[in-house]
Amino acid sequence: MQGLIPLLILIAIGFILLSIVLSFVPVGLWITAHFSGVRIGIFTLIGMRFRRVLPIRIVNPMIKATKAGLDLSIDKLEAHYLAGGDVNNVADALIAAQRADINLEFERAAAIDLAGRDVLQAVQVSVNPKVIETPKIAAVAKDGIEVMAKARVTVRANIERLVGGAGEETIIARVGEGIVTTVGSAATHKDVLENPDLISRTVLNKGLDAGTAYEILSIDIADIDIGRNIGAHLQTDQAEADKRIAQAKAEERRAMAVAKEQEMKAAVEEMRAKVVEAEAEVPRAMATALREGKMGVMDYYNMKNILADTNMREAISNVNKSSDDDKEKKDTKK
Repeated sequence: MQGLIPLLILIAIGFILLSIVLSFVPVGLWITAHFSGVRIGIFTLIGMRFRRVLPIRIVNPMIKATKAGLDLSIDKLEAHYLAGGDVNNVADALIAAQRADINLEFERAAAIDLAGRDVLQAVQVSVNPKVIETPKIAAVAKDGIEVMAKARVTVRANIERLVGGAGEETIIARVGEGIVTTVGSAATHKDVLENPDLISRTVLNKGLDAGTAYEILSIDIADIDIGRNIGAHLQTDQAEADKRIAQAKAEERRAMAVAKEQEMKAAVEEMRAKVVEAEAEVPRAMATALREGKMGVMDYYNMKNILADTNMREAISNVNKSSDDDKEKKDTKK
């Protein structure tokens, strides 16, 4: 009984050590790879542990690639994993490309994956083209009518230009620019409505897929609507602006006329002041003439009589004028 306890302790310690070794050494994964036709050494898997590489992330994609008939290297897969790539996605993309008879090498697939693009999706889009729908794009024809068009662009991924090529946003922007140019070149909006394929042909002939990661297969106008009369709005705004300018100039002329009128009134008052000043000199001149004997007393009284007669005539004329005005007012009231 006493010898059994140390034996159990040794068995437990051995079991624990074996568990630690098996957790560090992926024996089960090595067996799976061996029976799947992947020749990989147990020490290679242990080395992956030391390099902080999860062996399952390398072995499983290698098994899929081997079963699909691809010749891949463990070192390349491990290097791609250490670079931050998705090894499993790259393996799936290579298998899909082989099935679709697309020439895609591991180096290019890894470069596409490291560039941040989904290489598997790129292969799928290369096989099955996708449709990119643009938002409604507003353009104005030469007659001033706004035309709003929506296009559907069928594209196919270009594997050769996935690295460094522009994406969907560039395609949408270029198609929008082409729609605006085509509609703006039309004489009337009716021409666009009668021949919407004119937009498709013109835009497609511009080679909009240059420098992009896609190849444009077709551009179809999905919807086209008529918007506002931009030309009429612009003419109305211009007329309103011209009216305001004319009003401002008229106000300026009126202010200048008022200022001129005030200046003339001031000049009249100034002349009246000069007349009053001159009239004030008349009595002095008459007194001087009487003292010097140049004017007699009778001459002075004759002048006074003439002035009195003139004042009387003016008073009589004012009375007659007032009577005529009163009579005219009474006739108006009747």
